[in-house]
Amino acid sequence: MKRENQNNWLVAAAAAAVFAAATVWRNRRGAYDLEGRVVLITGGSRGLGLVLARQAVAEGAKVAICARDAEELERARQELAADGAQVIALPRDLTDADAVRTLVEEVQQQLGPIDVLVNNAGIITAGPLDNTELRDYQDSMDTHFWAPLHAMQAVLPAMRRRGEGRIVNIASLGGKVAIPHLAPYSASKFALVGLSEGFRAELSQHGIMVTTVCPGLLRTGSARHAIVKGQHKKEYSWFTIADSMPFWTLSAETAARQIWNACRRGDGEIILSVPAKVLAAFHGLMPGAATDILGWVNRSLPGPSERGNERRHGYESETPLTQSWLTTLTRKAEKQNNELSSNR
Repeated sequence: MKRENQNNWLVAAAAAAVFAAATVWRNRRGAYDLEGRVVLITGGSRGLGLVLARQAVAEGAKVAICARDAEELERARQELAADGAQVIALPRDLTDADAVRTLVEEVQQQLGPIDVLVNNAGIITAGPLDNTELRDYQDSMDTHFWAPLHAMQAVLPAMRRRGEGRIVNIASLGGKVAIPHLAPYSASKFALVGLSEGFRAELSQHGIMVTTVCPGLLRTGSARHAIVKGQHKKEYSWFTIADSMPFWTLSAETAARQIWNACRRGDGEIILSVPAKVLAAFHGLMPGAATDILGWVNRSLPGPSERGNERRHGYESETPLTQSWLTTLTRKAEKQNNELSSNR
């Protein structure tokens, strides 16, 4: 018994030593500084992408932002460059591999080699399965899987030559747990998580650290741009109110700070918000039970509609409820994060 106890203590001591060494190594990795780095952020014209760009600029990074909407991009660029920062804005369709390749080439020509790639561009479709079409899945996969893959493939040759780089893939809690009424979104985010983890495993030996980010509900103001199907107004109501709930949601500013910290450290994964961490952990331990509980949640959500295949944006589905005090935090985020424009 005595020898067994001694062995247990030795094992515990060895484990503690390994943990301490890993902690020291991790802290040393935290020296990665954004000052003077070239950072490319996709979907950087509004929402979380814009907040990430603001914080990168504040730390002295040279920032390139891209998105589809040229008007939104220019507004964001003017804000980011107001204090003299080097910022370029490039309209692009990121689902086009050739467009992504020329995007990376242009950033390198204007700012220099890309040190940090943030794959943030995203779309979301909310609606019941009966009103979800193949197009919804294709669009989600194009944006959340193929676009990040194109971007990573475009920046990797130069990163490999330099022997360093950072890639941050903004996935979602929906890439860990399938959320009712978000099947296309969850499927594509699951794909992104797998892609991101696979790239990390093979690229770390080259000094390229890939971080997978899985946020829970964030107050970015982007709910108004969601595509809603089925009973559009009811669907948008639960979606935008959920995005506004204090304690259950995280501000975009807090999320961005945590993302940049994870990028500096070279973390493999970060799950944002306590509720998201709890749900992801519960699903990891008891996936069947977690899915059954979400099945009960689904029963409280709006049912399908005979004309529900029609796509509408959130801003086309407003009701007195979505414009009430219940969405105050979301409305504030919309104004702060360039989510509003003259026509929507």
